[in-house]
Parts: sequence; structure tokens; C-alpha cells
Amino acid sequence: MNREQNKLSKTELQVYILLMCANADSSESEEEISLIKSKVNPTTFEKIYREFSNDNDDQRLEKIEDNVHLHEFTTMELGELRREMYEVFFTDCDFKIMERNLDRIMDNILY
Repeated sequence: MNREQNKLSKTELQVYILLMCANADSSESEEEISLIKSKVNPTTFEKIYREFSNDNDDQRLEKIEDNVHLHEFTTMELGELRREMYEVFFTDCDFKIMERNLDRIMDNILY
């Protein structure tokens, strides 16, 4: 994968990660999508949603890992991102096994 081609801004990366969280159980609910949309402008959301939809799980994780390493996240930024991830995970008031697995993977990527 070409790293330069897959470069995302911090905001785009945030949306991409939140979409990954929403899709952890292989389906994105309307509530999850609405929550993510509320955090970004519609143009950015649509762009990233199209990109996310065209990637497979391996490409998604690689893209996240590559982009996390491109940006210097502060501890506060990472804490805020983790909080938003949990918001998406718990939108349905249930932390399913697939979501827990993704949470562990993301923990390894982010830290």
C-alpha cells in the first residue's frame, strides 16, 4: 500500500477509526453513523465513508496504523479518541466480543 496515497488528516483518521468501531460487528447502525456524522462536516464524512467502504479489514487496519504513525498525537488527543471510540461501541448499550477484539487491536496500534 502506498503510504502517501493513503495519508489522512487527523480529522479524517478520527472518522475512519470511528467507522471501524461502528463496523466492528459487521454492521453499522443508524445511531452509530449519526454519532460519527455529528463529529465532522458532511463532505469529510462522505469522502471517508466512501474510502472506508472500498477497503477490506486488512487495508483498514494498515491504513489506520500508517496514519497514526504519521501524526503526533498528544496524550489528550488519544484519550479523546478512545472516549469517542467507546461512545460508538456503546451506542447499542452492548460491548460485543468483536468490539472488544477491535478495542484490543486499536489499543496496540494507538499506544
